[in-house]
Amino acid sequence: MTGLTAELVVDGRAPQAPALAPNGRLLCYVLAPSSRTGDHLDTELWLVDTHASVAPRRATADTATESQPRWSADSETLFFLSDRADRGTPQLHGLTLADGTTTTLTNWSAGVIDHLPLLDPNLVALLAEDEPTEQDARRARDRDDAIVVGEGEPRARLRLLDLRTGRVATPKVFGDRHVVEMRQRPDGGPLAVLTWASADNDYGPRTGHLHLYDPTTGTAEDLGPAEVDARSLAWWPDEDGWHLGYVALTPPVLQAGTAVFDLAVDSRVLRNRTAGLAMCPTELCQTNAAPLVVFADGLNTTLARLDRTDLTTLSHHPGRLDNPTITPAGDTIAVLTGARYQTPNVHIGAPTGPLRRITNTRPELDGITFGTQQPLAYRAADGLDLDGLLVLPVGRTASEGPFPLVTIVHGGPYDRYADRCQLFWFPSAQWLAAAGYAVLLPNQRGGQGHGHQFAASVAGRVGQQEWTDVLTGIDLLIDEGIADPDRLGIAGWSHGGFMSAWAIGQTDRFRAALVGAGIVDWGMLAGTGENGQFEAALGGSTGWSGIGPHPHDALSPISFASRIRTPVLILHGAEDTNVPLGQAVYLHRALRHFDVEHEFVMYPREGHSIRERNHQLDVLRRTRAWFDRWLRP
Repeated sequence: MTGLTAELVVDGRAPQAPALAPNGRLLCYVLAPSSRTGDHLDTELWLVDTHASVAPRRATADTATESQPRWSADSETLFFLSDRADRGTPQLHGLTLADGTTTTLTNWSAGVIDHLPLLDPNLVALLAEDEPTEQDARRARDRDDAIVVGEGEPRARLRLLDLRTGRVATPKVFGDRHVVEMRQRPDGGPLAVLTWASADNDYGPRTGHLHLYDPTTGTAEDLGPAEVDARSLAWWPDEDGWHLGYVALTPPVLQAGTAVFDLAVDSRVLRNRTAGLAMCPTELCQTNAAPLVVFADGLNTTLARLDRTDLTTLSHHPGRLDNPTITPAGDTIAVLTGARYQTPNVHIGAPTGPLRRITNTRPELDGITFGTQQPLAYRAADGLDLDGLLVLPVGRTASEGPFPLVTIVHGGPYDRYADRCQLFWFPSAQWLAAAGYAVLLPNQRGGQGHGHQFAASVAGRVGQQEWTDVLTGIDLLIDEGIADPDRLGIAGWSHGGFMSAWAIGQTDRFRAALVGAGIVDWGMLAGTGENGQFEAALGGSTGWSGIGPHPHDALSPISFASRIRTPVLILHGAEDTNVPLGQAVYLHRALRHFDVEHEFVMYPREGHSIRERNHQLDVLRRTRAWFDRWLRP
């Protein structure tokens, strides 16, 4: 029996972006390593026959970053992006199944961001930024390249590739708006196009607009504004004409549960089709008829059909269903999903279930013994129903406790723990369970999977009831004899890092903490993070809200730094733009000022997620060593 090693965690390969051919006979997926060793992530395209019991075969042979496989309407050509010719600059390629030849279809110097094969077999819609001009090249060469914010900012624009001529045309539509997503009507009619006023994540998602574009006539029509953070466009026909749906945040606040919005194109009537549900839509799946909706439903997932007046539940699935792809007929769906002790793979079947696995990309884990994982259901101090997961030390039962307990709080906060395999490069349950720890994974309020109100309840109140929700779960495990009250640790990444930093300023119950890419000052994050106004909704105010103290001061861990006595491990990517490095520096300086035991580690070249292999290995080993140092007898 092989033991779990850090190398086993970070050296695996995972399937991504499954794409079903319209006829349902073939599926393509991207096989991507969990970490990279150089400047580029080398990925591969693989094909699997969905109707035969044969092993998947690799579709391409180049060393490149390959992504976004999409099929032609006749299922005869696979389109995809690859940077095989110029690393870091993706171009559109086409693989013809009949003869196995791959053709480079674009040579756009700025690279192609996204693509959509149209029902017209001669056209592919592209998203790409403008190519650099001679003046741009000269300014870069001469280092005369001052950046004026708001001027000349990169924009993704809609472009049309004519496969007969190889010519890329750029329709003069949508002004200077940034194109985010496009979806063609299933009868071959116009494209629904979602745009933002800017590519800036702080501003763009709040300025969504919907348009129609007819590739035949070159004309565009304005459908009006979309709800905040709209995505996942889908068309369907109804008695009153065509409808266009999308997933977006429920108004009016920016920290909210998602909803499915249904726009009747002719009348412009917009409806929230999922209001009041105790689950959260994550994806819309377009078919030739009624679309399917994937719902985060507590620890699990529900698949439903959006009928004319109601939702029809089709199936329930343990854990998560990610990256759904469906045939136009709506009879076959493929997703990424796994199980408690199996990492995600491609599964396929009817939407009514069951789904069968058709890939096995992590056979090296088959001999690993994992810690027993079990769902938790309990109530918060105010009676709110909560859930989460408990992972026991490998080879141990609950009756053998109490164990040292590490609580890992999820990020987001609009995220969740699902009942799936908890093995990742960041502080993860199975990695710690292999070292003898019990691990609590709580789904506190503010997260996904329990409806809009559950998610919105933390807006302007982070660290309040969501923190007592976490404490309730810890106390439950102490009362049941599973957790040792004298050997408690807490950890988290991003918003989970905030909760870890918050916890140690509120109590001295924890003997060790890990703050990964965590927020310590909400006003600072609103002013410098890439999602500023969304962060302001969580913290409740900004630094420009007048003379302080501000509401966010009372919700910022840095305000309670003088109370911290718990040893802290701080981990942060040096180039993080989501939660900038300054947050970690701020905490480090405060802990140094108050003479608190801590270790501060920065990872060069890394953003909000750690991607390089050696850095991922360091995170895993350093995490375990830190808790061993403080929680072991």
